[in-house]
Amino acid sequence: MKILLYTPQADDAPAWIASLARELPSADVRLWSPGDTAAADYAIVWRPPAELFAQRERLRAVFVLGAGVDALLALERREPGTLPAGVPLVRLEDTGMAEQMAEYAIHAALRYLRRFDEYERAQREGIEGTQGVAPWHALEPHPRESFHIGVLGLGALGAYVATALASLGFPVRGYSRSAKTIDGVATFAGRGELPVFLGGLKLLVNLLPSTPDTDGILNRDTFSHLAPGAYLVNLARGAHLVEGDLIDALREGTLAAATLDVVAQEPLPSEHPFWRMPRVTITPHISAQTLREPAVAQIARKIEALARGEEIGGIVNLLRGY
Repeated sequence: MKILLYTPQADDAPAWIASLARELPSADVRLWSPGDTAAADYAIVWRPPAELFAQRERLRAVFVLGAGVDALLALERREPGTLPAGVPLVRLEDTGMAEQMAEYAIHAALRYLRRFDEYERAQREGIEGTQGVAPWHALEPHPRESFHIGVLGLGALGAYVATALASLGFPVRGYSRSAKTIDGVATFAGRGELPVFLGGLKLLVNLLPSTPDTDGILNRDTFSHLAPGAYLVNLARGAHLVEGDLIDALREGTLAAATLDVVAQEPLPSEHPFWRMPRVTITPHISAQTLREPAVAQIARKIEALARGEEIGGIVNLLRGY
């Protein structure tokens, strides 16, 4: 069995190869480099170049080192025929990412509920806070029972995050393309129900897959349905957000603040206005990092299942994009 590995972080490659060797000792694992057209049965990749897939007639599956496959599908749209026809594209199913996402979302929700973001700004500025009071003055927290949280996207990660938030006593809604049922979460589905889902939300958490249908969904119209002075948390992809609309919404007071783990251009350029907006919190795409050992174990088990002719989970619907 021959396995081809590609990761843009070349320093990480030896550790991935060593982990794969432990899980699949009979496999021949090699790091792809330009010009490598030798045979391979499986490819394990993260943001690979199109050249990697040239002359890969033997491939049985392509595994992606993450839950999102938008970069590969965007490559296919730019260069049709890049992905080998009929070869399954397999994303990682939860390998510790859901728990990380929930921790991030809970932190953001509690920070805004208790108005810690405003205390941070008041301390940083060393002058009167945004409510017109001295930095030492106590601010009244938002009532939890009316702090409605909406989770856009109810895949494995979104459903876990919605359930975790609901367990803390927040009123939680969830939105997905097709109807789903989650205990403790009011669910909505389809574009027709999107305005109802958004109506009056105090906090919107985005966990949608990035597809041509969802790109740009965090825009002026979406923000207009939320409660006045609502909060935004984007944990999915920068392409979901119309950045100019967010800047306008924050300046106009439609939104009170935003936490962005993802942006359109990563790393965020030093001249970008988000860096100078005190109501915007930036983190460097760390809300749910791929954990190498659980990821390799999952991929290895799926490769073994495919070798036995068994079905596996995580196969991407190329038309839907997830």
